[in-house]
Amino acid sequence: MTESINDTSERPTRYYEQTRPEMLKYVPADVKRTLELGCAFGGFSAAVKKRFGAECWGMELDPEAAQVATGRLDKVIVGDIVEHLGELPDNSFDCVICNDILEHLVDPYTLLMDLRAKLTADGVVVASLPNIRYCRILFDLVVRGNWDYKEHGILDKTHLRFFTYKSLKKVFPKLGYELLTIAGLEPEPTWPARLVKILNLLLFNVFVDTRFHHFACVARPVR
Repeated sequence: MTESINDTSERPTRYYEQTRPEMLKYVPADVKRTLELGCAFGGFSAAVKKRFGAECWGMELDPEAAQVATGRLDKVIVGDIVEHLGELPDNSFDCVICNDILEHLVDPYTLLMDLRAKLTADGVVVASLPNIRYCRILFDLVVRGNWDYKEHGILDKTHLRFFTYKSLKKVFPKLGYELLTIAGLEPEPTWPARLVKILNLLLFNVFVDTRFHHFACVARPVR
């Protein structure tokens, strides 16, 4: 077993089928070659390939998922991200995609620093990360006293790292990146959103970030 990501043997099929279409707009329109870490069945990168005509690579730990992705992408490397990173050519990717993968890693920080060498001069990292301050999680913890891990979602039992809006604004600059974009995804549509709105009116928007389930980040290495 590797130390960088959890065992995938019990993952439900739907985990590998997610295509995350809401993340497509964060991929640069002029992209020529991409690398997706944890590409699963390759659905997202296949959409990138179709929309932008890019050469799309993927890395995937699960052999069966990687086999599916191989039929969709230009190149798929099977195995642990950290162990195989050295096999990737330097200065080669216009965009490295990390959709819901960094939170599964023991040390996503070193990985992000090492990825800088793999990017072209104008290359970016595009990442989707869950928000641990999401209003439902916050309500369960503060009001109900619950912190229960789940099979999937923000408290997925395989998540090793947790992020907030403020922590993400600090993390990328500390690792040598300029954070170009940080945007909330999947805003809460039901009663917690109304509660958050009231609290923000009373407390000067201190809870505004809690509406969002995920954050999309686009970051470029500082040259």
